[in-house]
Amino acid sequence: MKKLFITAAIATMFSASVFADGTKKANTAVNVSYSVLNQFSTDFADATNVTWTVNKNFQRAEFVANNIKMTAFYNLQGEFVALTTDVDAKAIPVKAQNEIAEKYTGYAVNEVIVVQNNTELNPDADETAYFVDLKSDTKEVLVKITPESHIEFYQTVK
Repeated sequence: MKKLFITAAIATMFSASVFADGTKKANTAVNVSYSVLNQFSTDFADATNVTWTVNKNFQRAEFVANNIKMTAFYNLQGEFVALTTDVDAKAIPVKAQNEIAEKYTGYAVNEVIVVQNNTELNPDADETAYFVDLKSDTKEVLVKITPESHIEFYQTVK
């Protein structure tokens, strides 16, 4: 559930209903466009456990590739928008790790997601961005790591 919340926050807070079929083939009841299904099969030929979600803004595939949980986002026109990947906290740049330790004393890294944006489609987006869920005994926040490895507050989770 937390993964869903963080992914939704990263993808600019859109909501959706989840439909799962647990196989490489998408559940056609979800109404994933034919062009997206073809593009996804080309982009992620090794994907397994694919779960599709469609809402008024995006077509989203949650899946596993090379033993890594990923989520691919396509717009309704069938264009690839972004890919999120769960990564280990060790993947955070050292400079950012140090800034987290300094600014967020008492917080532990709960989850790290890397977002790879299609900058041809959205030139204002960072090509790659890290989002880090930090949790203390009383608070939970989501921070973004800038391309220069600095920490920016993104939002309070709870």
